[in-house]
Amino acid sequence: MQNVDPLTVTADNLVDINDITVNKELSKAERIAEFIKQIKNPYCFKCGNFIVKARYTDNGLSMEDCLQSIIL
Repeated sequence: MQNVDPLTVTADNLVDINDITVNKELSKAERIAEFIKQIKNPYCFKCGNFIVKARYTDNGLSMEDCLQSIIL
């Protein structure tokens, strides 16, 4: 899944992240599982007309944490 090339992938085969809804009352593990179930490939998906290639690290920092450290 993480080896998908965003330059060659067919956009119609990707899920738009704007269409994902996850119940916030679920546990963290259940929310993660539900997100992955809906997005199908968490490494490559659409956001509107854009194809997004995501990478994840093991250090536990969220995107929000990373952006705050850059901005603040």
